[in-house]
Amino acid sequence: MFTDEQWERIEPLLPSNEGRRGHPFGDNRRVVEGIAYRFRTGIPWRDLPRDEFGPWQTVWKRHRRYAGDGTWDRVLTRILAEADAAGKIDWAVSVDATIARAHQHATNTTRPEQDTGGGIELQESALAGG
Repeated sequence: MFTDEQWERIEPLLPSNEGRRGHPFGDNRRVVEGIAYRFRTGIPWRDLPRDEFGPWQTVWKRHRRYAGDGTWDRVLTRILAEADAAGKIDWAVSVDATIARAHQHATNTTRPEQDTGGGIELQESALAGG
């Protein structure tokens, strides 16, 4: 999936095995290509082709680790910076000022009792009648 040139740009940005305790990472390229394949196709993690990318659990765990430790953010930042420096990004922005109003009862928030008055009145009448 990745060309050798693309992989050479991404690989140095990924965590290495140096100083890492436990089971060392397997083939990083294979796993990262599995992550990209999964997002490109939209398939569930469990449906990743095992022969091509290895166990889906490994691919999922690595994606989760890289998302949590900021690896994907670093990769995206570097790739965007390189593309911007090469003039390959058009930073035109489109802003839509559409407003969609929702009815007050469409929210899932509750209002304080004193705003409605109903809660206090119900409690007082229950005490008086009991």
